[in-house]
Amino acid sequence: MTETIHQTYMQQALSLAELGRLTVSPNPMVGCLIVKNNQIVGQGFHERCGQAHAEVIALNQAQEKAQDASAYVTLEPCCHFGRTPPCVNALIQAGIKEIYVATLDPNPLVAGKGVEILRQVGIKVNVGILEEPAKKLNEIFFHYIQHKRPFIIAKWAMSLDGKTITHMQDSRAISGDKAAQLTHQLRQQVDAILVGKNTVLSDNPQLTVRSITNIHQQPLRIVLSSQGLLPLDSHLFNSEQAKTLIVTTDQCDTNWYQAAKQKAEIIKLPTNSFNRVSLTALLDELGKREISSLLIEGGMTVHEDFFREKLVNKVHVYLSPVIIGSQDKKHFISSMQCNELGNDFYFTANL
Repeated sequence: MTETIHQTYMQQALSLAELGRLTVSPNPMVGCLIVKNNQIVGQGFHERCGQAHAEVIALNQAQEKAQDASAYVTLEPCCHFGRTPPCVNALIQAGIKEIYVATLDPNPLVAGKGVEILRQVGIKVNVGILEEPAKKLNEIFFHYIQHKRPFIIAKWAMSLDGKTITHMQDSRAISGDKAAQLTHQLRQQVDAILVGKNTVLSDNPQLTVRSITNIHQQPLRIVLSSQGLLPLDSHLFNSEQAKTLIVTTDQCDTNWYQAAKQKAEIIKLPTNSFNRVSLTALLDELGKREISSLLIEGGMTVHEDFFREKLVNKVHVYLSPVIIGSQDKKHFISSMQCNELGNDFYFTANL
């Protein structure tokens, strides 16, 4: 078969892998095709952590047709006993003759060992077809495995003049309905959402996934508050919506702590040089809890702290066609045009 055909099959496997995005954490997304005589005889993707891997699902579908067939797998097959048995064993027992792997698994328990085992028993293994798209697909998993900390996404909305908050007499929202919908889609893709105390006091956010038909699970809600003192009637203390983790320090008010721990989990962590919660200690703690992705939704001080310590991996920014300035009400732009200038973007707007 030509290189183009191999890429076509691997692209189909990557598309299958994507189907597990909302359910596999902290595991990677993996897709697998079993191909024989230029026909797909089995396919599968990893659907949920602890359940069968993509290779096993595809092999079960292929049955005896897997003998002398080729397999296309988006991530190196595992070779260790974890929540499920090793996939290399299943591939060998099924009689697969050739395997195409998009990228090696960075997990030290695998990291090339799976490929080596397959080659030792005489199976031809090809590594690197659509490697970069495969790594991009699992950027969260790769980061988590390599650093034992969550992949950090910072999100905010701002006006054309760079303001992220509105006047107290104006509506809190800067971006529109479509941006809000994208936010809920993004929330559904992460393990946890984080805000600071001031965001809770000013916005009383729910920090839940809403306006989506099929919600698989709600992300953990995390609030940073060195002294505690969050209103106990805040939406974040509604445990029926989602679980909440309050992260505080030894400065936490004792009376508030005793009352609040009846409504949410509270942990105390060391402080940083600004006498606020140590972000490195926080990320280490979340890593131990298998939180592989974290969405930072504000406010400005929290964003500043994460950027200062170079902890942010990706940003999602909504630029709204409004001018806030110091006005009581946002001033909407009638039309706006954006042009790319090298690494910059050039905006023109009609007032």
